[in-house]
Amino acid sequence: MTDEPRPHPNPARRSHDHTVPALRRPAEENPAPAGRSPASPRRATIRSLKRPKKKAADGAKRPTPPRPAEKPRLKTLDRTLSKAGIASRTEARQWIARGRLKVNGRPARDPDQWVDPDRDRILLDGKPLRGEKKIYVLLYKPKGVLTTYNDPDRRKTVYSLLDRLEQWVFPVGRLDRDTSGLLLLTNDSSLAVLMTNPEYHVPKTYLVKASISLSDEQLGRLRDGLELKDGMTRPAKVRRIREASGRTVFELTITEGRNRQVRRMVEALGGQVLKLVRVGIGPISIGGQQIGTWRELSRVEVEALRRSVRRPKPRPTLAGDKGQDSAAERLTDRVEPPVT
Repeated sequence: MTDEPRPHPNPARRSHDHTVPALRRPAEENPAPAGRSPASPRRATIRSLKRPKKKAADGAKRPTPPRPAEKPRLKTLDRTLSKAGIASRTEARQWIARGRLKVNGRPARDPDQWVDPDRDRILLDGKPLRGEKKIYVLLYKPKGVLTTYNDPDRRKTVYSLLDRLEQWVFPVGRLDRDTSGLLLLTNDSSLAVLMTNPEYHVPKTYLVKASISLSDEQLGRLRDGLELKDGMTRPAKVRRIREASGRTVFELTITEGRNRQVRRMVEALGGQVLKLVRVGIGPISIGGQQIGTWRELSRVEVEALRRSVRRPKPRPTLAGDKGQDSAAERLTDRVEPPVT
């Protein structure tokens, strides 16, 4: 009597089974091991073979392939001078035109020439280019003074107030002509980016005097955000200080710095700004400083400014980026028209 093959326990997997049944022998020639049923056939397993790893001829390990070289940080020559904190970009272009710069031993007269500050040898008047010591200045800007380096109409600028300051600095953000208060100036472009880029949410506090009396509902609109021509404003902190002859004096803290933003927010409520004073940036306040005077920030104050930054989520690098500065890093450029 011939034995019929036992059905596969899972027919769907039969085609994928990598085992081959062994040839059945008579029971007397192939006794079943202890603990195994005589009816259970043995199966031979097909083992996968692995290729042995190749070794070097001398038995040593293969050398690790070199890592790709780091991309150079390219900047234009005039911006390199400006970022070093030794001159404005306008002054740098003038120095380059006069032939005061050499790059890798060759005279450089093109301010838009691409250079790598970390690899190229840049000489100014025959001496290696070195960054100046970082300095941080707090100025109480008066009303009627321009936040610019040069004014074609020869109006008074903030630089006329920086007596006894030998190092070159640039404004961190701007205050318009009719706004007074706290203005930071520095030669540290990295800190300037943190303070002015709205992605970092650094709070700026203003003392505002409106031309009308603002209701709690109107102050609530300032707090929740207003629709302006360039979009909704972020939520702000608002605190009513006093009412004076039908006019509201309040404190406003915002985390962005659009052009004339505070004035436009009050105008959206039907009023005008009669007086505007910036009294604080992050943890730094104007305090009891006299108007028109300046002082250097302490190391503790500078570190407090850095800690006030809320770091944004990293963004992917765009293809074709050659390492140029972002728009926020162009704060050192002094070729824009003055703020009036």
